[in-house]
Amino acid sequence: MPDRPVRVLFVCLGNICRSPLAEGLFQQKVTEAGLADRLIVDSAGTGGWHVGAPPDRRMSATAAERGTDLSALKARQLERADLDEYDHVFVMDKSNLHDTLALDPDGDHGTRVRLFREFDPEPGDFQVPDPYYGGPEGFDRVYDIVDRTTDAILDRLRSVYGWDDEG
Repeated sequence: MPDRPVRVLFVCLGNICRSPLAEGLFQQKVTEAGLADRLIVDSAGTGGWHVGAPPDRRMSATAAERGTDLSALKARQLERADLDEYDHVFVMDKSNLHDTLALDPDGDHGTRVRLFREFDPEPGDFQVPDPYYGGPEGFDRVYDIVDRTTDAILDRLRSVYGWDDEG
């Protein structure tokens, strides 16, 4: 078991739709599992357009309808230092993967950076679609993807870190 909390970061493009949903939903599940003292959860975007902004109102509304509160979250931009600080970095699509790995030109952290949907029981094309320019059904679809994938990620971390039989 690690001697400090395990750090998990979710990354999308602007940090206002997909990654804050993953952060909020995963944190909720971590807390419900009694593991809040063992995991630090955050999110970031590869672009800086929305830094300091709350999550997209449509994503917040979709999450709230399903019992997940995103109101305390604010967008921030991914930084090179995040690759040193976080043990697990889950990116929402292949473009985010490319942009995240570009911050690691020496390839020192590549094993920490993974596509989020690698853990999805129904991975499709391994991309979490960006709902920003679509209608409400896109936000519902993303919620479903993130919900089941965060379950799978939490199960995996419980197994890897030996938390299966605890809290």
